[in-house]
Amino acid sequence: MKSKFILTFLLISVGTSVLLGWGMWGHQHINRAAVFALPEEMRVFFFNHIDFITESSTIPDLRKYSLNDEAEGPRHFIDVEDFGLPFDSLPLSPEAAKLRYDNKTLKAYGSLPWHIQEMMTKLTEAMKKNRRNEILFLAADLGHYIGDAHMPLHTSSNYDGQKTGQRGIHSCWEAQLPEYYGKHYNFNVGEAIYVDNVQKATWSVIRESHALADDMLNTEKQVRAGFTEETLFSRDPEGKPIKNMFGKNVFSVEYTKRFHESMNNMVERQMRKSVKCLADFWYTAWVNAGKPELLGLDDPDLTSRNKREYKRQLNIYRSGKLTGFKADKEYP
Repeated sequence: MKSKFILTFLLISVGTSVLLGWGMWGHQHINRAAVFALPEEMRVFFFNHIDFITESSTIPDLRKYSLNDEAEGPRHFIDVEDFGLPFDSLPLSPEAAKLRYDNKTLKAYGSLPWHIQEMMTKLTEAMKKNRRNEILFLAADLGHYIGDAHMPLHTSSNYDGQKTGQRGIHSCWEAQLPEYYGKHYNFNVGEAIYVDNVQKATWSVIRESHALADDMLNTEKQVRAGFTEETLFSRDPEGKPIKNMFGKNVFSVEYTKRFHESMNNMVERQMRKSVKCLADFWYTAWVNAGKPELLGLDDPDLTSRNKREYKRQLNIYRSGKLTGFKADKEYP
């Protein structure tokens, strides 16, 4: 109850504008699906708090945009090219990164993979000490950063296509496309497995995501070439481009459909990888903490009350779908 109260207080205090913006759909679905990918020993506890874990997936963006937390921004990205080094030469651990680079550099170029590792250390420690609220907050936060790590443009200095005349591609890819087409995605990724080397696994995600950035940009450029300025964006009855909450043009249905199809399910694949990676990392933190009895942190009556709904939602997940959300947009 305490953690839910804190979340509610935050939403009232800073407003809901960020949470209504682009990206909310993806982060919430990733966190929620990861709960069902956990083994039974963890899944029931996480399900008891699934609404909190789902809704809190956007808290890092809230800290960044609404609270103007200067330390938050760099945690969401890493501009690999700006470091001027091949992947194998980049420092692997947070400690090594801080020894090599000053705060100014990390703020400018990003610290996403190192922050994920730090979050894993904190989550493991919270589990060791049976700190329920910390476990839930850290688990939800970790989901956001892992989701960001699977978004190719979060690993590139050309993060919004601004260097190649493709502005707007970022929010279109990570928000507009999943909101339009995500109701058809399959979120069943199987059960979580233990990760032997979190550091190696984290950098593997960054490397794979970065490798997709050019493919995404090149595909989008080809698709964009088939549209005029008039047909590229959605327009109001007066013919003016419709803007999203950040003042960016909303792309037209025709364009989003063409772009989505041209990428051959890249968005769905990356979302599924995010879900699997998050579940694997949650499970790994639990194992490394000594497999504490998480259900002992909850009132038995809570678990009992949730039993029927738990089984219902688990069966829906096993079919590849999720429940607990407002109606998704219709397929354009």
